[in-house]
Amino acid sequence: MAEQFAEEDRAKLDELLADLGSAKGTLIPILQRAQDIFGYLPRKVLITISKRTKIPISQIFGVVTFYAQFHLNPRGRNIVRSCQGTACHVRGAKLVLNELKAQLDLGEGEMTTKDLQFTLETVACIGCCGLAPVIMINDDTHGRLEQDSVKGIVEQYK
Repeated sequence: MAEQFAEEDRAKLDELLADLGSAKGTLIPILQRAQDIFGYLPRKVLITISKRTKIPISQIFGVVTFYAQFHLNPRGRNIVRSCQGTACHVRGAKLVLNELKAQLDLGEGEMTTKDLQFTLETVACIGCCGLAPVIMINDDTHGRLEQDSVKGIVEQYK
């Protein structure tokens, strides 16, 4: 299935590449702004960037896969980060993570809900060890979680 984009998004990409496409050292800002437009970096966008900037697609792909800020697949409107660091692990982070997967109806290996409402990520540390176990949904931190409290928190973002 070919990736299709709204004409408005295509125009924004063309404008972005007209502004930055020929300047040396602008690949990362181009990728950041393209991701802002599309929500992720579709293959077709990477190919367009490669052609217009004359940067080999292999080099662009290397940059995109090196930096965690770039995403090659669609992401949910709400980003859920589940801390799996030591303090959270000791205090039941795995139970919280399993409940998150159940509440979001995510199958094995799935990270994003089918309706694109949520993307679940595990992180090594959120930096709120005193509140362990902790999750973040977008910019909101939820701590001292128990398996039973997950449902109510997820419901707030639906």
